[in-house]
Amino acid sequence: MKCVTIIGARPQFIKAAPMSSAMISAGLEEVLIHTGQHFDYEMSQVFFDELNIPPPKYNLDISGGSHAEMTGQMVIGVENKILKEKPDFVLVYGDTNSTLSGGLAAAKIHIPVVHMEAGIRSFNKRMPEEINRILTDHVSSLLLCPSETAIANLKNEGINRGVLNVGDIMADAAKKARNIVFGDNSFLPRLEGFNFTEKFDLLTLHRAENTDDELRMGNIIDALSRTDRPTLFPIHPRTKKKINDLNIVLPEKVTICEPLSYLSMASVLHSSTKVLTDSGGLQKEAYWAKKPCITLRDETEWVETLEGGANTLVGSETEKIVNSIHSISEIEFSDNLYGDGNSASTSLDAIIDFFSKKID
Repeated sequence: MKCVTIIGARPQFIKAAPMSSAMISAGLEEVLIHTGQHFDYEMSQVFFDELNIPPPKYNLDISGGSHAEMTGQMVIGVENKILKEKPDFVLVYGDTNSTLSGGLAAAKIHIPVVHMEAGIRSFNKRMPEEINRILTDHVSSLLLCPSETAIANLKNEGINRGVLNVGDIMADAAKKARNIVFGDNSFLPRLEGFNFTEKFDLLTLHRAENTDDELRMGNIIDALSRTDRPTLFPIHPRTKKKINDLNIVLPEKVTICEPLSYLSMASVLHSSTKVLTDSGGLQKEAYWAKKPCITLRDETEWVETLEGGANTLVGSETEKIVNSIHSISEIEFSDNLYGDGNSASTSLDAIIDFFSKKID
């Protein structure tokens, strides 16, 4: 059985690592196509090196431009490679332009699509990710979901066939990373003047709803100026450009660093006090690391993390952000939220079973 896997962004590299390992162990042939969506070393190649992901057979080097330009170029490039490789199925992850491009390219030429992390919804169609995940789900043959909520979302859209709850593939990667970095400070980045032994918060900010809105950005930065703890801010290249374009001056307590590798980020996460983010993946990783999360969005796809106060939605309201940073509360974390860290093997069994039945 032959699989073509489409990846292009940091979260997809992380998700692909345990699945690629599982496919290698099972003797499946996997061809990786890297769209090039994240192109610099820290956002791309370091993850292949660090997570032992097999090198991509193809790199399409497609980045920049509008969503339409990027998606259109990717569909053409991915279709060309799929026609050449003739796989039994195409595997896509998450909700990026690479995800949608892989799904559309495969479905248009009648190659079955397997969507990992299917059924996730924010119910906010202003988010490009929401459009990507909805359309990908509706062209997929096998939909591998991380939760019962995701299955219910698909059912509400009339998708009932080929739907399975396999847990969250990122739980596998997070579990492995935790075992590697726990108690080993060598994975912490070397940042002049930043003391990892003191309490600090971790910030990530990259979604267009925040970075493209000067008022929202201003409110978030204002909140950071009113905190007691230092904040470490591994900055996304696009966010860095926006901050420079808007001439935003960050508070002295905020330390910027370049994007971190996965293991370095895991080490920083486990050393931090709280997490502030607009990332979907980091909301879950904060939960698994048992760190309170403050989500700088008005909604979340990962509604289960809100239970028990582990995750708090604050949008961009300054007072809500400040109050959440300063709040102290006891939080109960579930050890098996979104699975037990064995989603890769469960997913691979589901794939083999699904396509074996189709062949029969």
